[in-house]
Parts: sequence; C-alpha cells; structure tokens
Amino acid sequence: MDRHDDWTSHLGNLWRLSNAESRSISPENFTGEKGGGGRAVEGVGAEAARDLGPGWKISPAVRIPAGETFPLAHIAGSGAIQQIWMTLTGAWRWSILRIYWDGQEQPSVECPAGDFFACGWGRYAPVRSLAVCVNPGSGFNCYWPMPFRQSCRMTLTNLADEPVTCFYQINYTLTDLPGDIAYFHAQFRRVNPLPYKSVYVILDGVRGHGHYVGTYLAWGVNHSGWWGEGEIKFYLDGDDDFPTICGTGTEDYFGGSYNFENKTLHQYEEFTSPYSGLCQVLRPDGLYQSQMRFGMYRWHLTDPIRFRRDLRVTLQALGWRAGKRYLPLQDDIASVAFWYQTLPTALFPPLPARDALEVI
Repeated sequence: MDRHDDWTSHLGNLWRLSNAESRSISPENFTGEKGGGGRAVEGVGAEAARDLGPGWKISPAVRIPAGETFPLAHIAGSGAIQQIWMTLTGAWRWSILRIYWDGQEQPSVECPAGDFFACGWGRYAPVRSLAVCVNPGSGFNCYWPMPFRQSCRMTLTNLADEPVTCFYQINYTLTDLPGDIAYFHAQFRRVNPLPYKSVYVILDGVRGHGHYVGTYLAWGVNHSGWWGEGEIKFYLDGDDDFPTICGTGTEDYFGGSYNFENKTLHQYEEFTSPYSGLCQVLRPDGLYQSQMRFGMYRWHLTDPIRFRRDLRVTLQALGWRAGKRYLPLQDDIASVAFWYQTLPTALFPPLPARDALEVI
C-alpha cells in the first residue's frame, strides 16, 4: 500500500498492513501522545477512584465553565481525524464546536454540537447512518474523515450560564497524505422566522475546489399543513439566476416522498438509513409544545456535488394555500452544510448570538 493512502480503511482493504500510527485524544490523554493514556491524578472521577489510584478512570470528562472555550485537541503534523465520540450535558445549541486546519485563524467547522451530530432540537434522536450515528442515551458519533497536513485544532465553547460536562474521544492517525486532499468543512445557519417570499440560504460564499457532502436541517413549522414543497438548488462555478442542480421537493431531497407520511397511520414516519433520514419528529403535546418540529439529514457519500471555483446552496420553504397555490412559509429553519474543499477557508458569516441560537 502506498504510504500516502494507508490512512483510509474500509471492508475492501481492512486486511492490508499500514505504517500509519494510531492515536487518540480524550480527558485521559489530552495530547494523544504514545503511552500517555490513563496517567491522570486529578479529574472528575478522582473521588470515585480514591481507593484505586492512578489508571482507574480518574479523568473521563471535562467540565467547561460558563462562557469559556475548552481546547479539545491540538495535533501537530500530518494525519487525519477518523472518529469523534462525544456526549454533553446542557443545551446542545449553546455548545459550539470549532475545528481549525493547518494553522488557519478562521475555523473550517463552526457549529452547535447538537446540530453537528444531527440533533438540532436539543433532544436525543437515534441516527443510524454511515457518517453520523447517535446512540442511546446521547452518544454522538462522527465518522467524517478529516485529513490535515500541518495541524488540527478543535475547541468547544460553552455559551450557557452553567458549566457543561463533556465526555469525548477523538481518534486519529498520523501519516503522510496524498497531494489531492481536501479539508472537511461544516457551517451552521439559522433564520427564525424566514421572511415572507425569502429563500433560505444553506451555504454561500464558498471559494475553492471541492465537493459538497451533506445537509442537516432542523425545521420548525410555524403554521398548519404541509411544509416541504420547496426545492433545493445548487449553484456551481458561476451559476447566476439559475442553478445547475435543482431538486423536486424537500422530502424528495431527503430520500422520502409524499410528506414522509405512513399512508396506513396517516402520520409522519421517522426513518434513518446510511445516506438519508427523517431522524426526528417532535409532535404537539396538547399543551406548551404546540408546533411540529423536524430533523432530517442527507449525506452525499456516493454522489458528492463537485465544484471547481465556488458554491451556493439554497432551499425554498413552501406549503399550500387556497386554490392549489404555493404558500411561501415563514418558518424556523436551521441547517448545517458539510463539504470538503481546498484551503484557505473563506470567513463564515457571524454565528447567531446566544438568544438567536436558543431552542425554545
């Protein structure tokens, strides 16, 4: 196996030997250094391990004070993130994950942790996909491969008024990389409510050579009736008024059809699959939870949308009004766009302020 290709693993090549070096960062080994795990003498588990001593789960998690940023990882050299596992207390929209590649000052990933792991409404939703898995009780797992040439820096910012407890493990490899790598990116946006007759922007301002690989949406409906007639559009490499790729409807893009409806029960039906899913449906409870809310994902793992210079992604919000006419909606829409591209990363729009992030 070429030294430049030995960091990727799948069932087709898992039997091949590799010279890549496996490493892992967690509260039990903050630096990921060889032989550095399980050496903690203080941490959130120190009291429980008081009769056992070092090596007995003394530092399984970190507590991040209100308003502070914690350095989850700082890796020097050439390699790739291969898996991230995390579980968090508190409001997931107020825990902001950022990742910086190769010494850049601007992040290439900036996203509330819950939305990054396809749980945008602050509640557990099972996700069984190839890129992201969310397991009971709130186990966040990410399998997006994330190569880097010089360095990786990862942080978590707590915007809440109370401390957050974070258990996490970042599994990665140190190895040489081929010359044609692109860097992983993820950007969060939210508009609440969407102005009348406006088009929701999932992503804009991307400059570079790359490919779009996924969308997560947290959609809060502010009206009665069906909400998913709108088309998703991908504007590639100078497209102006009209896109190169145009979808046929929101539920179509996310792999469903006809309102995600179980025709026997006449109800929305959740599903998760390797590439797409309606992973969360929050239904009215007859009291304070009065509006429908949905979480859905679409991973372009076998059909990445490739661009050479620039990319813009938009989504219409459409329902129905009298006379069989479309109704432009004014809903609460949040999204995460996932893509790979060459560096440098263009500056992201400012992240919404804490009150504008809040899930009520």
